[in-house]
Amino acid sequence: MSEDPRHLRRELGVFGAAMMGLGSIIGTGVFVSIGVAAGITGPSVVLAVAIGAMVATFNGLSSAQLAANHPVSGGTYEYGYRYLNPWLGFTAGWMFLLAKSASAATAALGFAGYALNAFGAGGSGWLVPLAVALVAVLTWVVLAGIRSSNRTNVVIVSVTLASLAFFVLAGLPTALAEGAANYTPFFAPEEGRGTVPALLYASALMFVAYTGYGRIATLGEEVREPRTTIPRAIVTALVAVGIVYAAVALVGVGAAGSGAMAEVGNRAAPLEVAARTFRVPFAPQVLAIGAVTAMVGVLLNLILGLSRVLLAMGRRRDMPSRFARLDPTGATPTAAVIAVGIVIAALAVIGDVRTTWSFSAFTVLVYYAITNLAALVLPAEARFYPRWMAWVGLVSCLTLAFFVQTSVWVVGLGLVAVGLAWHAVARRLRQTP
Repeated sequence: MSEDPRHLRRELGVFGAAMMGLGSIIGTGVFVSIGVAAGITGPSVVLAVAIGAMVATFNGLSSAQLAANHPVSGGTYEYGYRYLNPWLGFTAGWMFLLAKSASAATAALGFAGYALNAFGAGGSGWLVPLAVALVAVLTWVVLAGIRSSNRTNVVIVSVTLASLAFFVLAGLPTALAEGAANYTPFFAPEEGRGTVPALLYASALMFVAYTGYGRIATLGEEVREPRTTIPRAIVTALVAVGIVYAAVALVGVGAAGSGAMAEVGNRAAPLEVAARTFRVPFAPQVLAIGAVTAMVGVLLNLILGLSRVLLAMGRRRDMPSRFARLDPTGATPTAAVIAVGIVIAALAVIGDVRTTWSFSAFTVLVYYAITNLAALVLPAEARFYPRWMAWVGLVSCLTLAFFVQTSVWVVGLGLVAVGLAWHAVARRLRQTP
């Protein structure tokens, strides 16, 4: 397969694939969504972090066994076609494009928020222009072939983890001193929401914060020995991220309180708000460095992942066939990368991280519901884990999806209908002589 000019080269081992997953996960989720979720459910955001991790684990295991058995670019889009039917396969691909484009826009806005705050310009009108500029630069970087050198991603992830370790250690004394007050009351839902709906809404947002592991699954065509590499890389990434998220949430809420953490607004920098309460010089600036590198890393990986799904959809002509074309080196789907960059930049213009992240939550939950559905029909000899795990993942995704804002899931369902209408048109065009 590696010699076939229509397919991408297999270059990654467990470490490289896990680092790609970490680069996709540790970013917007920890630096932005914890603050958004804290504004919805209060201090119990730490419980939402745990619920999100649990749901992500079941989904991650379903993704792992599917990717190991069907190691091609496209993730659940391809699994839906192979194990379910073309309509569900297309819906998965369509939802992935919508969900991760919204996540990428959130990452770009998060980058801009932390960068501007670091220079004391958090209230300026530069948030959207800076976010769009970052999208343009990273789209160019991906076109230049950054995928073939994972050293850049490793450096980004290392700097991010170091800054988060600093955040936890620097904030621990303040969290211990102020935690009793800041965690009381533990359940403090957003006005107009009940305790359980608020917690489940926050859990849906936090689930999305873990879903960068899907980036590993979309690397199915680019990893060595995918049957063993993909499951190990996904589990490694999820364990590492779960520990990091739990530590950051506990310290952040304990030190600053959920109210301060919820101050995302247009600044999109909740951990920077928390770091200002620490009794450590330059804490906000050190954190900003990690946040900026994290957002760059997650946006880079999302552009890569989205372009690979668009590549797969172009191959089936569910999207225009020009998106299936690779550059002369066989390393980059040029048209797909450019299209992805344009869509992400357009979403970044919204300028509201809560809207973009909530939309991402609904669409990605639908996507992973289809993932679990596909895992349920795997034959016994191809199964790594018991079927009940896929059932738990399926029910969890469908339940959490409808606890986001009503306007968000209504728009989401409308876009599903639009996508299916396009799919019907595309199928008819393919059948036309």
